[in-house]
Amino acid sequence: MANTPIINRYESVPVHPELNPAHPLVVFGDHRFCAGEMLEVHKMTGPHMHSQIELNFVLQGSMTYWFDGRELTVSEGRLCLFWGMIPHQVIDRQEGTLFICLYVPMSVFLGLASLSRFRDAVFRGAVIEALEIRPWDREVFSRWRDELLCGDEGATEIVRSELTARVMRIEREGWQDLREQGSALASLGQRGDDWVPHVEKMLRFIGEQAPGNISADDVGRAAGLHPNYAMGLFKRAVGMTINQAIVRHRLDTAQSLLIATDLPITEVAYESGFGSLSTFYDAFQRRFMEKPVQYRRRMRVKGGKQAA
Repeated sequence: MANTPIINRYESVPVHPELNPAHPLVVFGDHRFCAGEMLEVHKMTGPHMHSQIELNFVLQGSMTYWFDGRELTVSEGRLCLFWGMIPHQVIDRQEGTLFICLYVPMSVFLGLASLSRFRDAVFRGAVIEALEIRPWDREVFSRWRDELLCGDEGATEIVRSELTARVMRIEREGWQDLREQGSALASLGQRGDDWVPHVEKMLRFIGEQAPGNISADDVGRAAGLHPNYAMGLFKRAVGMTINQAIVRHRLDTAQSLLIATDLPITEVAYESGFGSLSTFYDAFQRRFMEKPVQYRRRMRVKGGKQAA
């Protein structure tokens, strides 16, 4: 019952309905290029994660995100974008805050070879804010939302081209990472973009299957590649190994569950995909520099917003 408003309000479908209702991984629009129907911003009861790049243009008011351990506020007239697979949650907003939310498949960004630094930062977990906002951005983003919601494939392709050009302008005119985090996505140094769908399939497979017992070989086969070739391609494209990416996603899931649920630490570990409690503790402490129970306590004592 408690999970229903989240699904309706955020137009998402849980990937793992068999797990705890607050499990963070969800799907918007079957991973397609799409727009959120809701204009009004609401606080979320817990973090969620999804496969697309998310763009937010705030029409009025302001909203505060919890984003992978940090609080970031985006106010009226500002445009930001981030990879939805980084756990995020709206923890506060001014009453009546309105925004336009667009969801763009990762493949669009993977294919922007000329924007390597920008693309790298997005994958690594940056919250990109455009430094140059055009007078017509409000009208253009509103039109894009309307055209995406109408479901016309021809209009969608036009929006895809126009939005890609807008992203290229962000890179050209200036941007900042609200999290001030470096990048890790490497350049493949290859011509053509045949590798893009393979890497996207591997990233999506990891995102959706990491709570299960998967291996690097499974990830490669899911993309239709020989495991050895897949591992090399993934490392060159993403800057980390497939196994490191699996662990990273499991830890992202774990921190979301620690914040949004009262599950015992053991259940958090297993629902996140760790095969043993000791492996979970070791990996969690290496990344967050504290034990899971301390992390949960600190995030809740900080203000109680994340535990809402």
